Amino acid sequence: MKVLITGTSSGIGQAVAEKFINEGHEVYGIDILDASITNPSYHHFKVDVRSKQLPLINDLNIIISNAGVQDEETSLDINLLGAINVVEHYLQLTNDIKSVLFVASASARSGAEFPLYSASKGGLVTFMKNLALRVGKLGATCNSISPGAVITNINKHIIENEKLYKEVANESILKKWIQPSEIAEWIYFITVINKSMTGEDVLVDNGEYLNSNFIW
Repeated sequence: MKVLITGTSSGIGQAVAEKFINEGHEVYGIDILDASITNPSYHHFKVDVRSKQLPLINDLNIIISNAGVQDEETSLDINLLGAINVVEHYLQLTNDIKSVLFVASASARSGAEFPLYSASKGGLVTFMKNLALRVGKLGATCNSISPGAVITNINKHIIENEKLYKEVANESILKKWIQPSEIAEWIYFITVINKSMTGEDVLVDNGEYLNSNFIW
């Protein structure tokens, strides 16, 4: 299948692209950075998700919106409006869409993050539900995944601080962080294997959201 993934130069996006390539799919990546993947089945486009001149890619089967930032000044523009821009653009260029997926965040549920970042991710989940109603008429699924603490460059300042790293891990039931490759496995399942779940946000956070202290 032809798969579009945004934010493929590092982290979750790179892991997802590599997963799809290894499974035999043709992958098209969009990122503001240079390509980090060298493979004949991978095609890289250096472009901003907010651009009104996105590259021409026809007949995509799967669209995965992953690109995101934590910068409060641009969170809404990139995480939410940029995602909408990309997905709406490419849906007009395909007649055989199978699945759309948005990478949101655990903060979309808890709100425990920077204000505009949380709002951007919460907005993604709501937009996902709206889109699920529309692409469902085409027989396609549309879902989102909300990861908790993932080992990526966006969290580098915490990962490199042993004290902060342990504090974040201890906020969850399983007392650990998530590898990008695990999120990639989830995304592959939701977009390729799954045929019946749509309009849902899947929380993968090591039990952080559930980990509350009961006081009697």
